[in-house]
Amino acid sequence: MSDLHIYILSGLGVDRRVFNKINFKGLNVTYLEWTAPIPNESISCYALRLSTKITTERPILIGLSFGGMVAIEIAKIIDVQQVILLASAKGENELPKLYKLISMLKLHRIIPGSMLKSHHILADYFFGVSLKEDKLLLKQILRDTDAKFLSWAINQIVNWKNNTIPGNLIHIHGNKDRIIPIRNISPTFIIQGAGHFMTTTHAKEIEILIKGLLSEGQNLA
Repeated sequence: MSDLHIYILSGLGVDRRVFNKINFKGLNVTYLEWTAPIPNESISCYALRLSTKITTERPILIGLSFGGMVAIEIAKIIDVQQVILLASAKGENELPKLYKLISMLKLHRIIPGSMLKSHHILADYFFGVSLKEDKLLLKQILRDTDAKFLSWAINQIVNWKNNTIPGNLIHIHGNKDRIIPIRNISPTFIIQGAGHFMTTTHAKEIEILIKGLLSEGQNLA
């Protein structure tokens, strides 16, 4: 068993099931489950509460999408060995400008959470899924997502103000991501043909890459 302690944060509207195809056998992996936010809680305060669930020193954080943003906020609070972002953003400037417009006009406030949870052809398009089994997984995950958490998290994303990037950060991104387009991103590694659901659609490629990075980290620890 590896001595590295890895904490994984899933993305917005998804849970640990998006990592089902990635084999973390032999690694000390803990999934940080989303908890209900306090009304009007900021992402930094939320990260502080979530960080209390981390019980080991200098962990490695793996954050997918919104989970990557929260991982960066946690890295401001505790000492981490490394942050690995998957289909995420390092700062507000890597998010689409459309998100800032949505924030200014407060458009996200008028969309019901139930609508955001619905599965349809546009959801498949934006998440980048085409196989029937992947569409079914996305449908199930969206169905199970808490609407209040979804609305809160979207508000945090469109209003995220961050320009602090950990020096030990690795950013893995798909060049077909339609939710956080790569044109705004400066990734460390690019997964060709991968969209926002890449931990499922390109699981093996990401598994090999992550294990290689963790092996390097083990050697440096």
